[in-house]
Amino acid sequence: MEQKFKIFDKYDISGIEVKDLGLKAVVNLEPKLVIKSHGRNVVKFGQAKINVVERLMNRLATAGHRGKKHKIQKGRATGKYTKNMNIILEAFEMVEKKTGKNPVEVFVKAIENSAPRDEVTMIEYGGARYPQAVDVAPLRRVNLALKHLVHGAGDKSFNKKKTIAQGLAEEIVMASEENGESMAVRKRKEIEAQADSAR
Repeated sequence: MEQKFKIFDKYDISGIEVKDLGLKAVVNLEPKLVIKSHGRNVVKFGQAKINVVERLMNRLATAGHRGKKHKIQKGRATGKYTKNMNIILEAFEMVEKKTGKNPVEVFVKAIENSAPRDEVTMIEYGGARYPQAVDVAPLRRVNLALKHLVHGAGDKSFNKKKTIAQGLAEEIVMASEENGESMAVRKRKEIEAQADSAR
């Protein structure tokens, strides 16, 4: 009998397929027992070599930051690998209980549903600045989706009774169902609506 390789010896990700063709090349689902790259991929386009679950964990380490403002510090999410990965594994267990599906598959679906396709940039022309709609690069689409998922989870649990793991599980499930209550899906629609009006 062929042994299936699972991440953390829990979740089999070999059969998961990225349906969004634009994201296929940048969502890494390479099965490893422990997903830890030790920062070896800090090169151009290196993020595409990092497993998408590790990218979520790295994003979780700065859960409170908004833009350039490093104002909110969330106590649970620190720079500790084990602490952050435990939060994610706990969230994945909750997702599995809620949906009965492989949580990594639900997570990939959530990324596809919350990755914006176009956004607005400012163009300066003859001293006047005006917004211009542009397509979003695939790597940035995944980064934005992860950022909004983590921000949504942080907002659901900050100063509330929920833990960050519960907030993350809720956010992932709602984003995978394209539920409007998910912050990531809301942000995607907002960004795309701005781009539409700036065409």
